[in-house]
Amino acid sequence: MMPKLPLDKWVETGVDWLGDNLSFVFELISTLIEGIVNGLSAAFHFPPALVLIVLIAALAYYLGKWRFALFAAIGLLLVDNLGFWSHTMDTLALVMTSALISILIGIPVGVWCAQSDKARSIFTPLLDFMQTMPAFVYLIPAVTFFGLGVVPGVIASVIFAVPPTIRLTNLGIRQVAEDLVEAADAFGSTPGQKLFKLQFPLAMPSIMAGVNQTIMLALSMVVIASMIGAQGIGADVYRAVTQIKTGQGFEAGLAIVVLAILLDRITQYIMKKKRSV
Repeated sequence: MMPKLPLDKWVETGVDWLGDNLSFVFELISTLIEGIVNGLSAAFHFPPALVLIVLIAALAYYLGKWRFALFAAIGLLLVDNLGFWSHTMDTLALVMTSALISILIGIPVGVWCAQSDKARSIFTPLLDFMQTMPAFVYLIPAVTFFGLGVVPGVIASVIFAVPPTIRLTNLGIRQVAEDLVEAADAFGSTPGQKLFKLQFPLAMPSIMAGVNQTIMLALSMVVIASMIGAQGIGADVYRAVTQIKTGQGFEAGLAIVVLAILLDRITQYIMKKKRSV
């Protein structure tokens, strides 16, 4: 019988080495993420709840129709009535931070994969690994490097949520018709002009679909991250589960559903607006 590979020890050794030699990098990342989360959270908490509800409903009306605006207003008023407004804004700040970082990483990597078959061959199995690994596993290294709180929750959310943006950016750019790319080359377009004036506009529906999926995954992971001290509605859900409070869990879950539907529909309507322009 073959002896067991000491894979766990190898991983722990690597984690220890990173913690000992790159602690300053982790501290810098932690400071940056905390600053973004705190800034967004302060911005979402600054206006009164009713003012922000009116603004979001107006945005929903502009992007969609009166039915979406009505849903936004009623859903957010319900969240406020149930007493989850503050925690919903905390969750929204975490989701926006995670999604922003994921997009800033995912789109450039997706462009790289689209322009290089070698890069795609390297990132494809890595993305498969990231998407199939159980979400709870990401909490372990995040806590190891960043401790408990908001930062490891954001880091775990980024790892979990970034693959769709990379995949669909790569797919969208690769699906641009070859004859259009050849025509751009024939007219002497630089790689930058070809990317930003041809490939990006045509690939935008695919890229926005990836952004939409990234936001949804970030929201789901932020809720799980409440187990390691991340703020927001996830903490209410986790508390209800541990204390077996079905009613409280349902109310908190309903607030998450309202937030998820709003984020999903807003990104979808933005995609439709861009297509119609």
